[in-house]
Amino acid sequence: MRVLGIETSCDDTGVALYDSGAGLLAHRLFSQTALHLDYGGVVPELASRDHIRKALPLIRAVMQEADTRPDQIDGIAYTAGPGLAGALLVGAALGRSLAYAWKIPAVAVHHMEGHLLSPMLEPDPPAFPFTALLVSGGHSLLADVQALGRYTILGESVDDAVGEAFDKTAKLLGLGYPGGPAIARAAQDGDPKKFKFPRPMTERLKTQGAHPGLNFSFSGLKTAVVTAVRNRALTPPFIADIAASFEQAAVDVLAIKCEWALERTGAKQLVVAGGVSANLKLRERLKQLSEKLGVRVYFPRPEFSTDNGAMIAYAGYLRLAVGQHEPLAFSARARWGIEELGSA
Repeated sequence: MRVLGIETSCDDTGVALYDSGAGLLAHRLFSQTALHLDYGGVVPELASRDHIRKALPLIRAVMQEADTRPDQIDGIAYTAGPGLAGALLVGAALGRSLAYAWKIPAVAVHHMEGHLLSPMLEPDPPAFPFTALLVSGGHSLLADVQALGRYTILGESVDDAVGEAFDKTAKLLGLGYPGGPAIARAAQDGDPKKFKFPRPMTERLKTQGAHPGLNFSFSGLKTAVVTAVRNRALTPPFIADIAASFEQAAVDVLAIKCEWALERTGAKQLVVAGGVSANLKLRERLKQLSEKLGVRVYFPRPEFSTDNGAMIAYAGYLRLAVGQHEPLAFSARARWGIEELGSA
């Protein structure tokens, strides 16, 4: 089965062709980072308009690279949520229209399910069941994954997602957008022990003898950075120390929560996906954790950590393979809990 995947949930236009026999045939990605840079974040209307301009040329390029004609495609998968409503509608309308014109089925894919399954595109993929950490600009959650569509949320962010905390901290330090890579670059020259930032919702176990659970909170960490920066000159050494201390605190929180989640589930595999999974400090820390606990940790390759069409094509293939497809009508869901998905 050959599936065309279209991803337009936020500010990246991703297109890919996945073949169940040959694997990933081709993929292209256009990032809108330069478009939104002056605004310090994604402007939804600008994102939607740019998806309109870029999606069809990317589809043509991917099909040409894979030497694939429309009559050789067996299905189309598009991201239907969660994400920016206008951006999602661009991909949904295009994907459903092409499927109608080419007389093939289309399937709506959950964006976070795409991320969750992205490590399965690697040469040595995980197998169900496993525990998953999904961390991005819009989401921070831990899930118990038993099979395709059988997801139980163990914990999630009660305020800012970790990627959002990176973005806001980078903006505060004048490092630009997107914040994750900017913080990581600045942190290379800094001292992660210079500032004692909190590890929110992990410290109560020591101070009060009560387990804080598996939910995340990054607002207190963000506030601590604001307090440390207030009335201080943003010199390069100071920025580097703040960035390194912030990054270390965020990584510590994620690692601690992963350890608790693995202890709860008893899983022997940990899947880490989403844009923040590209952070090298996080990868290093979780590899150390996996060795300590005797579990295997899986990451997607860095280019598939951020939004991409390959993960949507693969997730769509799995859904289409069991007979799932959409009616002629299409829709987009800005909010869509991953637990709402049905099993295959």
